[in-house]
Amino acid sequence: MIRPLTILIRKFMLIEWRQRYAISGILLHVVASVFIVFLSVKILNPPTWNALFWLIMLFTSISAVAKSFIAESQGRHLYYYGVTSPQVMILARIIYNAMLMLLIASLSLLVYSVMMGNDVQHMPLFALAALLGCLGFASTFTLLSAIASKAGNSNLLMPVLSIPVIVPLFLVLIKASKKAMDGIDPGLIYGDLFVLLALNVLIVALAYLLFPFLWKN
Repeated sequence: MIRPLTILIRKFMLIEWRQRYAISGILLHVVASVFIVFLSVKILNPPTWNALFWLIMLFTSISAVAKSFIAESQGRHLYYYGVTSPQVMILARIIYNAMLMLLIASLSLLVYSVMMGNDVQHMPLFALAALLGCLGFASTFTLLSAIASKAGNSNLLMPVLSIPVIVPLFLVLIKASKKAMDGIDPGLIYGDLFVLLALNVLIVALAYLLFPFLWKN
């Protein structure tokens, strides 16, 4: 399975590179969102800083990952259907989208820190929480994009499906990253990180099991 995964991920990267306007638009969305927050609220306390950062990342994730299946033509779907298996396809999509989300999160944190400051006391644990959060966003929105692509008005359906499903992961992510910002005992953060990891495993497992039924349609 490793070789087909690698080939598909490289293909997704090549397609993204050829359509650089898409990733450029996403990055512009991040910078514009941070700039609006900067103009609106000059001084933020740590909880508000943390909540606003992850709200920006949440809506950026929907924009970045929603196109996984929705934006592809029927011809390309048929091509993938003939050359690979559904399990390889969904795993490749999740891995690629997780890599994309990590890139966006890193650039977002850099821009956000420059404009709004950075009060994170325990950056390694904050980075670990961000890693698990990006994986959770990528896996959840990839599966929902596949579901929405099979329905009419998929561009409208994607946000409607996304928000209720992502809320549990989002709340745990904010809680874990807030503890990392406060620099409290790492032992008090590990429980939240374990919950994030468990949610990620559950979502990836559901995507792996359910996507073949969507693939057949």
